[in-house]
Amino acid sequence: MQSILQKAKQSQWFGVGLLVLISLVCWALFMVFCPADTFGSPDKLLTYLQRGLIYAVGSCGLYFIVVMGLWDFSIGAMLILSELMGVWASQSFGYLGLIVAPIVCGFVLGLANGVTYRVLRIPSLIVTVGLSLLYESFGVFVSNVGGTRLSDSFNAFGSYPWNLILALAAFFLCGFILKYTKVGTYVNAIGTNELTAKNMGVNVDRYKMIAFILCGTFCGIMGILYISYGTAQTPQTGMLSQALNFTPLMGTFFGLAFRKYGHPIVAIVIGEFLIAMMLAGFVALNVPGTINNVITGATLIIIVSLTTKRVKGAVVK
Repeated sequence: MQSILQKAKQSQWFGVGLLVLISLVCWALFMVFCPADTFGSPDKLLTYLQRGLIYAVGSCGLYFIVVMGLWDFSIGAMLILSELMGVWASQSFGYLGLIVAPIVCGFVLGLANGVTYRVLRIPSLIVTVGLSLLYESFGVFVSNVGGTRLSDSFNAFGSYPWNLILALAAFFLCGFILKYTKVGTYVNAIGTNELTAKNMGVNVDRYKMIAFILCGTFCGIMGILYISYGTAQTPQTGMLSQALNFTPLMGTFFGLAFRKYGHPIVAIVIGEFLIAMMLAGFVALNVPGTINNVITGATLIIIVSLTTKRVKGAVVK
């Protein structure tokens, strides 16, 4: 029995299976304790998946940054500005503007993050927090010109099947980059040992900048899904956009924790679905938001701890 379990743990699908099992257990527990017809029906599961897909796209972009040991705390500000750019562009160019403007906006903001980080040589956390204040201000200007509400004529990406098609395209793109390109190979190498990667001839600065650009671009795609789902976005100032950073970040942590099984993108998607399902379950149980956040955070820590192999004496950053 022990040898079978050991072989199962060595399978590349063990991590995915474990996440699916945890999701099923959570679903069953909430079904038992939640009032009837408030949780877990097939249509509600599709709603949880819909929310999870949105954040999973942002998590994929953030993965390129966090896997290298960097941080990007401008995700929320980039998301809001990309959404507002999409609202503004859709008024003149329809769906073409709604798709192109957020992606270009995310690309440019990611490039700005990368260039600033490379030129100033200061920690990525400080760079992105500082720039997020600028992006928040830009969001106010754009909202004054283009408004904050997306027309009902352009909200196809807010529901099935177009939200699923766009999200799947983003997941396949992320998976392709990670598995079949030098960018994916080098960001993992830099994350494993930056000094060794540099000594082997990897242009570390260049690939860090590419990672910031990819993060911004995926954030732009997330903006299309987010504004189409909610149809309105109010600009935020005073670092209030930081609240939007954490759900994509939690999905990224799932990807990092399960990447040793070779399927970080699948882990991100299932992880975001699990988070969305748990949040809905707590709402159905009428649990206060503060307790909800504590339980969700504790669950993430427990899952990551169970999947992390600790080595005695190893340095933990």
